[in-house]
Amino acid sequence: MSAPAGLRELLLSRIADVPDHPQPGVVFKDITPLLDDPAAFGALTEAFAELCVRHRVDKVVGLEARGFILAAPVALRAGVGFVPVRKAGKLPRATLRQAYELEYGTAEIEIHADALAPGERVLVIDDVLATGGTADASLQLIRRAGAEVAGVAVLLELDFLAGRQRLEPGLKGAPLEALITV
Repeated sequence: MSAPAGLRELLLSRIADVPDHPQPGVVFKDITPLLDDPAAFGALTEAFAELCVRHRVDKVVGLEARGFILAAPVALRAGVGFVPVRKAGKLPRATLRQAYELEYGTAEIEIHADALAPGERVLVIDDVLATGGTADASLQLIRRAGAEVAGVAVLLELDFLAGRQRLEPGLKGAPLEALITV
């Protein structure tokens, strides 16, 4: 799914490019101007909430950290639960942990062990799909908890980093919905 032209233009107009952040050669996609605009943030929330309805979602998972900001109001608007996926060591109770590969090493993410029930349909929400490592690890966590992956939804997909190709096997036929692809 791609956003309708008007929504796409609105959202893109509120995403700022920050050259050489966090390191030289990287162009960071800053969504804070979008979050500061109630019309744009509301339109984004509504678009993701519609995906929750379309895919019959029971829970929304938000990936740390900007995924939290996007996913929590979506869950509220859609009338479903919100589950944070955190970096390892941040959650206070029993967790499920999943390691994944980075360009130079590994990282780990966690969810509370009791956050998802067997059979629940879960939509993963994040701001940007880059290489797909964190999203792929979240799919593994969801399935280990016994829940079903209803799909992944992102505001912005950076096509040149091939995250979609990395995610395809883990999606197992579930949709990957990017409102904007650059």
